Amino acid sequence: MLCALDTYTKAAGPDALAWYPGLEGNWQKLDANAWERFRQDLLKHHSFFATLVDRPDDVGSLRFEYCGISKEEPGLLDDPRLASVATFVLPVEFLEQRGPGQVRELALQVASHLPFHSGYASLSFNLFAQSADVSRQLYKHCFRYPGMDMLESRASWDIGTRVPGAYWLTFLSNPVLGELGGAEGLRARLASPGTTVQQLADDRAVVTLGQWPEAGDLEAGKDLPAYRELAHVLEPWLYHCNPQDFVHYDFSSADRLRWERRFLD
Repeated sequence: MLCALDTYTKAAGPDALAWYPGLEGNWQKLDANAWERFRQDLLKHHSFFATLVDRPDDVGSLRFEYCGISKEEPGLLDDPRLASVATFVLPVEFLEQRGPGQVRELALQVASHLPFHSGYASLSFNLFAQSADVSRQLYKHCFRYPGMDMLESRASWDIGTRVPGAYWLTFLSNPVLGELGGAEGLRARLASPGTTVQQLADDRAVVTLGQWPEAGDLEAGKDLPAYRELAHVLEPWLYHCNPQDFVHYDFSSADRLRWERRFLD
């Protein structure tokens, strides 16, 4: 994980991640001593929770989050259904200024350091620390733009080895990739122009849906057929939240399922 974080911070800037939440929840400056303690903790502990951001108001554009669990030495909170999740956030300006090729290459470099079952890179709404009114509007309009993601960690509670969805970059490993017939078997199932399947080391692969990530716009007839095709191929292995476990005042369990199946129905 530390190598993946170093790769991300090298691209974002050496001082990009400058704040972290203290024990009482208040943002504290990530000075040299705090950064070294963080790195040592990340190396030593399998069960580890971390958040690093570029601004102390929590609405910045750079963010690293890690929710790690231990399979070898499970603790009280290490339910076997849980999965470790690492999130690396970049501003859209990074994509616009450096181009999709550099973003894709960065994602590949980060992924090369992680023992993943699945992963992805996507345009996303920023739901971190948004006001209730802003979040409510995002939930209201998200269905118009199916290519956008809504970052949240709920899936890590019980995703296991399933796949979270179809995205601009979708990283796959075993057991799902093996059940698809490997990279060659997956490639044979996808025919949309611009879609590629690249074999990666250690029996892994990445699917790329076109040169640029797309938000889509259903009102303009942009329903992202390549995304729909990939979603249908992955459907037997896609993750769906248990409706009984999902409680949200502005996004019902029916809304959640509709969102998860936006490329299927």
